[in-house]
Amino acid sequence: MQVFLDIVTNPVLLPAFISWFIACSLKMILDLIRNKRLDFRRFVGNGGMPSSHTAFVVALAVKVGMIGGFDSLLFAVAAGFAIVVMADAAGVRLAAGRQARILNEIVDIMHEEKRIIIPPKKLKELIGHTPMQVVCGGAIGIAVGILVRV
Repeated sequence: MQVFLDIVTNPVLLPAFISWFIACSLKMILDLIRNKRLDFRRFVGNGGMPSSHTAFVVALAVKVGMIGGFDSLLFAVAAGFAIVVMADAAGVRLAAGRQARILNEIVDIMHEEKRIIIPPKKLKELIGHTPMQVVCGGAIGIAVGILVRV
């Protein structure tokens, strides 16, 4: 039980998880406004506005810097980790999502033309983030990292 208590009161992890929760909640609310239906999968799903992964890693890096110093080796590792996550979200995963959309369209056409008999399972298309979605996730992470005190 003490291990769980240590984790939920960790001065670095708690703001990171709060940032993640806020970003996921906003993503679900924005999806509700856009689609007029509540989809709980948007809370934990990839992609969308804002980037919850970015919010998490940025809050983590901000808090590490605030506690250990922005000139520390640990901050350098946390900041480097955040940069890799953000670049992956707006780069590789965004491109993979776009490729999945195109492949799904090709397979749909092939199925309509009877070239494929069994309808294939759709590839997941919403897995990456636009740069603006990453920036918004980063803003949440910075704000929560600064404001949450444990």
